This record gives sequence, structure tokens and C-alpha cells, in this order.
Amino acid sequence: MASRVQGVVARGKGAPVSVETIIVPDPGPGEATVTIQACGVCHTDLHYREGGINDDFPFLLGHEAAGIVDAVGPGVTEVAPGDYVVLNWRAVCGQCRACLRGRPQYCFATHNAKQKMTLVDGTVLSPALGIGAFVEKTLVAAGQCTKVDPAAEAAVAGLLGCGVMAGIGAAINTGNVQRDDTVAVIGCGGVGNAAIAGAALVGARRIIAVDIDDRKLEWARGFGATHTVNSSTTDAVEAIQAATDGVGADVVIDAVGRPETWKQAFYGRDLAGTVVLVGVPNPSMMLELPLIDVFGRGGSLKSSWYGDCLPSRDFPHLVELYLQGRLPLDRFVSERIAITDVEAAFEKMHHGDVLRSVVVF
Repeated sequence: MASRVQGVVARGKGAPVSVETIIVPDPGPGEATVTIQACGVCHTDLHYREGGINDDFPFLLGHEAAGIVDAVGPGVTEVAPGDYVVLNWRAVCGQCRACLRGRPQYCFATHNAKQKMTLVDGTVLSPALGIGAFVEKTLVAAGQCTKVDPAAEAAVAGLLGCGVMAGIGAAINTGNVQRDDTVAVIGCGGVGNAAIAGAALVGARRIIAVDIDDRKLEWARGFGATHTVNSSTTDAVEAIQAATDGVGADVVIDAVGRPETWKQAFYGRDLAGTVVLVGVPNPSMMLELPLIDVFGRGGSLKSSWYGDCLPSRDFPHLVELYLQGRLPLDRFVSERIAITDVEAAFEKMHHGDVLRSVVVF
């Protein structure tokens, strides 16, 4: 029997979100329902509310979540009722050209639940990133559920579902940061600081944090930055080179996603170094660069989508490292809030007052 639960809905572009009654169907073949325990307020949710992703309003927001599997549909073997899971938006298909070549982290045909959640009047909702987790219970594809150690608090573990995984993965998976490397991270919000934490985890020798907000730079030191640069008063490229014996960093991660920050990353790296773009650009942004500079500097120019993660591999491992005290995931949780406080959390995010507000049910 379908469930009636409370969830956060964005009805129109730029309009304040509202808490409304959501109808959640029982899981069908390949699906699962999950009772949400906690869900982080991610910038992507704000993008949805502002119409920056698409215009398929109304949206059921939230996607960075952990909870307990409530029920599963026919044919589901990955999870069972009672399992503690982190939700992911990369449910690999196992059949596309990437999966068949042994590269499921690049799956080109990830899938979501086929049934739709609705408002009471039958209006179909578009769940954010195919999840929709600012809600007491949600419906997802079973492959979107990744079992992790239940010893990790949901407010912490759930952050791996998006932003924190994107940052850590940008450093470790996409950037392939190695022990003794030098790394620079431009933009020290949640994703950027996660990249710093990832670089520190694998033993980077120097980690240079770049931002225009001294408060965020102080947070960056807490995650492992060895040098900080306020680029509102200091040239970022010169500062990165100065901190790396004049040659530039081995890996530079742009966690902002603007043409000017990408150029800082490009010119701040060493010859044959790597640039990783993990910040999400606006579709209208354009990049102009002398092609001879691309040729002359060599190296790799990469983008990182979800930190090139494979949830079944990465989520349990990172939770284990957190429980061992080797990865400070709990430092990302700035505040725990109620489901009615999401709109206020968006405002705090806009002003850079938090790394993560987390809705706790």
C-alpha cells in the first residue's frame, strides 16, 4: 500500500520550497523504498530550485542521504529490508559499453526507479538526481542503495552520496593524487575541502587551498591544507608556484567551475601536471585559451563527474576509514536541521556560512 509522507518540494523557478504530503508507491521490480534518516543540503538542490538543471517542476529535492531499506520489489537481491544504506545516483547498468569493458564507474546508462512519486492530487514529482530524499521515505532503484557500516551516523555517512564523494574522488580517482605529490585546490566549500581531505588521506606532500574567504581557508587547514591563498588579494597562480618551488602543482583541482578559476588551475600546474574540473559550470560559460599553451604544457585536462566513483567500492571503504579516525567526514556537518529549515539552509549556503546543513528525521 502506498505511503503518505512529508517531503520538500520546489514548485517553481526561484520560489521558496514547501513541505508537502508525498505519495510513495510500494516498490516494483528492481526498486526499493528507503526510510530516510538524514539528508545533506547540497548546492545541486539549490540549482534544481533555481531551474539550473532543467524545468521539470515540481521537484522533490534532496539526494545526499542515508537511511534504512523499508521494502524491496521483485527480483531485488542487492539489498534487503533493514539494511543501512547510503543512496547514490550512479546505479550501474552492467550492460553498457563502459560496464562491459570493466569500467562501471563510467556507466553510461545509470538508472532510477520506474514508478513515480506524486503529490496528493496526482501531480508527478521529479526527484532530484533520481533520488528525492528531503522526505521521510523515498522510492529508488535498488542499485541506488549502497550498504555501509551502520556504526557511521547517517548525518555523516549520507554526505558520501554526493558532494563529499565528488571532492574525494576528484583527488583520488580522477586526479590520481599520489604520495609526495603537490596539490592545489581552488574553491574551499564542501567539495573543495573534500578534495583536500582526499589528497591528505593518500599522503600528498603539499596541499595549497585557494579561496576568497578566509573563513573557508581556515576550514581547509582543518582538512589537511598545508598552505592557504586568499586569491582576492594574492595572484593564485603565482602563489601556487611559490608554494611548489616555482614549478606549479602536480594536480590542481578546480572546485568552483568558472572560466577564470579553470585558467588558474591550468596555469598553476606543473608541466605535464593534471587539471581536474569538479566544480559545475553554468551552461552559458565559455573558455578561451591559446591552443599552443595546451600543446606546450602537456599533461592531462580532466573533468570529474561524481568523483569517478563506484559507490559499491568507494562508499563502504570511505566509511571504514572514517570509523578508523583516518577521514574526518564528521567535520563537514556544520549543523543538523529539521525538514522545515531547508529554505533557510539554502540562504546560509548562498552566503558561505556552512559546509553542510543536514536534515535529520
